[in-house]
Amino acid sequence: MSSEATAVLPADQSAPDGGGGEGEAETVERELSLPVLSLMALVVGIVAAFGAMLFKFLIAAIYNVSFYQKFSLDYDPNTFGGPSPLGPLVIVVPVIGGLIVVALVRAFAPEAKGHGVPEVMYAIYHKGGNVRGVVAVVKSLASAISIGTGASVGREGPIIQIGSSFGSTIARRLRLVRPQKITLLSAGAGAGIAATFNTPLGGVLFASEVLLPEISPRSFLPVVIATATSTYVYRLVMGGETAFIVETLNQMHFETVNVHEIGLAVLTGVVMGVAAYVFVKLLAFMEDRFEEMPINPYVQNAIGMFAVGLMGYGFFLASGHYHVISVGYSTIQDILAGGNTSIVLLVALFIGKLLATTISLGAGASGGIFSPSLFMGGTLGAAIGAAGAMVFPDAGISVPTFAMIGMGAMVGGATSAVMTAIVMIFEMTRDYDIILPLVLAVALSIGIRRAFVIDDIYTIKLRNRGRPIPTNRTTNMFLVQPVAEIMNRDFHVLPGEMTVAEAVKQIDVTTAKLVVTDGQRISGFIRLGTLRADIEKLGKERLDELSSNAFIIAAERSNLNDVITRMSRRQRSYAIVIKANRGVPRPDEIVGIIDREEVAQSVIRNHYG
Repeated sequence: MSSEATAVLPADQSAPDGGGGEGEAETVERELSLPVLSLMALVVGIVAAFGAMLFKFLIAAIYNVSFYQKFSLDYDPNTFGGPSPLGPLVIVVPVIGGLIVVALVRAFAPEAKGHGVPEVMYAIYHKGGNVRGVVAVVKSLASAISIGTGASVGREGPIIQIGSSFGSTIARRLRLVRPQKITLLSAGAGAGIAATFNTPLGGVLFASEVLLPEISPRSFLPVVIATATSTYVYRLVMGGETAFIVETLNQMHFETVNVHEIGLAVLTGVVMGVAAYVFVKLLAFMEDRFEEMPINPYVQNAIGMFAVGLMGYGFFLASGHYHVISVGYSTIQDILAGGNTSIVLLVALFIGKLLATTISLGAGASGGIFSPSLFMGGTLGAAIGAAGAMVFPDAGISVPTFAMIGMGAMVGGATSAVMTAIVMIFEMTRDYDIILPLVLAVALSIGIRRAFVIDDIYTIKLRNRGRPIPTNRTTNMFLVQPVAEIMNRDFHVLPGEMTVAEAVKQIDVTTAKLVVTDGQRISGFIRLGTLRADIEKLGKERLDELSSNAFIIAAERSNLNDVITRMSRRQRSYAIVIKANRGVPRPDEIVGIIDREEVAQSVIRNHYG
């Protein structure tokens, strides 16, 4: 990218109108002042709030029609509904809904498949912050159908993708520079989750921990404005009730630290770390296995959704409620109110939700993993609390308290969004007494999960598909750009047996960057400009004797953050960029060089240019 406000979009990056591909015309980019960008964020927040409301009513209408054959917008997900008049036929409701979702997604927006957040992260790190506007429409409808017909997914993933789509669309229409496009995208995502759960701080932290590559006033302030606005508008229309009601709040009391409670919180953190690891790996397994099935996507989805329907009806026959289908808030609320204290049932609910969620998403349902994580954490945490109360009957251990601790630990462990998990559990329950054991359990949970697998529920999908993003996502906005935009294309590939004197006759010594080969493979790198004082003395030296192997090989589609991270870890000074990164890289695949000079120029352009 030149220092002027123009840029040619890479081939894998969406164009401002949502298109993409080679041959796009150059587009003039503009950079807004922080006050104007903040005003745009306010608009994004308002739209996100109304999007969350519309999405909620859409789910209600579809749910009532699907399970009770009546049109109504009256639906409280925190209370158990009565038995469906369909009886055993309720098993096929998720199947019918799933087939409709597959048709929508395949026809209009393939990126609307799944739980949404990985696609948003992919757009930030690999598509310059471009999310197509049609995604918001398709994701809304597909996810509402998935949730409303019983798929075991949550509503936060869709609203994150919907909010980010709107933020990105505004930025693209205004032709904003990449950092501001990413900022508005993240603001829309944070605003969506803040309105959905009535958690403004949680929305800010989610955008900061999971999405924003950089935390600075120019990125943080618009996110805060968007999330605060969306929460305020949502509360004006829908009310300010918390996501869950915790009865013990009416009898809140403060006391010294309960040693038994802290010990049990440690155990909860360890167990949740293992559970989060299982969730991450099982979801990746299900997504891969369903894709590898030698049958068409409709049959794949029907198989998965039929299994989910069977599980839901099985729990209905055993316990009187469908439990594992849809978002599952009613089960969480029941536990927090003091119900469902049977350890056997709680463990069965955890296993059932784990399977139902991974199968739903693997089979092609559209929805989030945050709500299922709350469900799994709540049930398993409550089981640990119930067991603790049995072992230590006089210790005052509360099952609902450990359900909340389990919810935070599962969310934090699975998503790596530690502060988001802690703050959102507090905002959703407003129970300050649990903060100390909650922080302890969340910290242990993510530590245990990372000991088993570095990637979380969001990043593992992208890594398995060859498009990884940084595991430490708070870096700097200038690093979120393709290496193709900064690499130096002025290089020469010469054989290692060539002498310096022979090379000098072919190239400009002051600027040339040399890639040295041994015939079939890349063997070294030289900047002759750094040797020019000794060129005459080194004239008879071979290039392979002077070359350095302090380089890495990077694919052209990589982003700068990934390349610099790998250079740092391996203590390398250069990156040789090739068209692809499959097998042994060949000299004829080289397309550019990244040196300290290119990195420095990128910093200057993005911060001072």
